[in-house]
Amino acid sequence: MAGFSGWLAQFTQVNSALGDLARDAAADPYWPEGPDDLETYTDHLEGAGASEAALDVLSDAWARYTAGI
Repeated sequence: MAGFSGWLAQFTQVNSALGDLARDAAADPYWPEGPDDLETYTDHLEGAGASEAALDVLSDAWARYTAGI
């Protein structure tokens, strides 16, 4: 697993909002593997009925991910 999904997977054991997102993504059989852009993951979460808070966590996680690329 590469890209954002692979990056996110390293946080499944973290006790934080980022860890919650990572665990949710790991448990979601429909979590997108690409394309690797924020809109892909935002669309997925919105389609699943995610809260604004969850979308904010995703946005923050994406910012951290892209800062490290």
